[in-house]
Amino acid sequence: MKTNTTAPAPAALPSGGPRYFHLLWDTELDELRPVLESVQKHRNRVLEHWYQLYVLHFADSRALTKTEFIEIFGSELDATLKDLLGKDMDGFAANVARIGEQLAERGVPFQELIVSIHLFEESAATAFPTFPPLTGRTYQAFDKLSHIRMVVLADTYFRSKTAVSGARIMALEREAATLPNHSRSRFHGMVGASAAMRQLYDRVEAAGVTRGTILIVGESGTGKELVAHAIHECGPQPGAPFVALNCAAVPKDLIESELFGYKRGAFSGANAEYLGLFRAADGGTLFLDEVTEMSADTQSKLLRAIQERSVRPVGSTREIAVDVRLIASTNRDPQEEVKAGRLRDDLYYRLQAGVIHIPPLRARLEDVALLVEHFIELFNARQMRGVPVTGAEDEAIEAMRRYSWPGNVRELANAIESAFTFSRSPVIRLQDLPASIAGSRAAEREPVARVNPVGSFADAEHALIRRALDATEGNKVQAAKLLKISRKKLYAKIVKYGIE
Repeated sequence: MKTNTTAPAPAALPSGGPRYFHLLWDTELDELRPVLESVQKHRNRVLEHWYQLYVLHFADSRALTKTEFIEIFGSELDATLKDLLGKDMDGFAANVARIGEQLAERGVPFQELIVSIHLFEESAATAFPTFPPLTGRTYQAFDKLSHIRMVVLADTYFRSKTAVSGARIMALEREAATLPNHSRSRFHGMVGASAAMRQLYDRVEAAGVTRGTILIVGESGTGKELVAHAIHECGPQPGAPFVALNCAAVPKDLIESELFGYKRGAFSGANAEYLGLFRAADGGTLFLDEVTEMSADTQSKLLRAIQERSVRPVGSTREIAVDVRLIASTNRDPQEEVKAGRLRDDLYYRLQAGVIHIPPLRARLEDVALLVEHFIELFNARQMRGVPVTGAEDEAIEAMRRYSWPGNVRELANAIESAFTFSRSPVIRLQDLPASIAGSRAAEREPVARVNPVGSFADAEHALIRRALDATEGNKVQAAKLLKISRKKLYAKIVKYGIE
């Protein structure tokens, strides 16, 4: 008598049909069908709730406007729901990958992308009283589906960023190799031929060949992340991961888990293990923008991670070795931050061994014409308008050379982009520039206007707030810092003057 020795399938695992990405069974897709159909039925309301959560979490630091958010994630939601209801997992993965590429090309930070996926789960599960209640099995299947999305998005995002970075690095290296140091006007994305910029190029190149920690000091808008990228690209492994985190954009109590990761079950909501940014940057560079925004406790753990070359995820009892080069930045005087208690002295002593100062634009006004040329090339390449811009009139260049640029290079880029948007002229003229820039030159050309009243204090305050918002691309948090007032006070002024 023949005995059947085949072991039965484990009771805990669903059976029937294939299993996708080693996680989700075909039968679990069947269990998810009522949930997916409900999301499809309430698609617009889900998207609106999702966007509200996105704004709540990222506020003015978010990378996407409402139109961009609804367009990108709405397209992905439509396509992936159709794929899932049809059990077309290959099509699902392809559509998720397409969105990952779009988000990478738009420069959406990776942590913002991942948090947005979590926010979708929250929106889908809580937006409507009529939403089907999630059983334990259905919730587990929904959680697995979210993990598959994250796996595909992460893989696509970093491959896309690496490919773009690799092509850019090769072009920049070819350009730099043909020029002697004293003749450089462009270097790894940085633009300028002034003595201050050429000295910066030399320091960036020297820092690139080391693996030591670096502290970049510069005002808002000077391009601290661009300099960090350049240091990474000058290193021996420019194709290795480059991971950036803006510490000012993440709540202080979440920075530790973002950096070091966490174990499943470490805290409420930790439904899966998260590697953290240190391990995501293993073999490459981790850039921490505005490092003084960290709590003192997190700074202490950061210092230990640098010294021991290891991290301990939240909820774990063991250290994990990492090989990461750390670059930090601040827009404040680090010594003053130490005195004020916002930067630990032991962390500062570790970082001060490699300090790079970025000059403000007002200290290198001779570079304005080169920067204007650079941004014209950039916006033409993006095809921002049907008729390309061929250059800028001398009068416009002269006005920009006389301006003090409180928002630095970012403000200059915004001024050129504004001219692209609102002018149809093939060249940028004086009248195409923001009034704060063009007006200073116009007043000098027409001294008769000086007999007019200088205007009220309210007029001056209104203009100052508008300039700060223009310089920070509407980022109210950064504008408040630039004006050295609280965000609450800035909001009150915006309402008072009716600034949109």
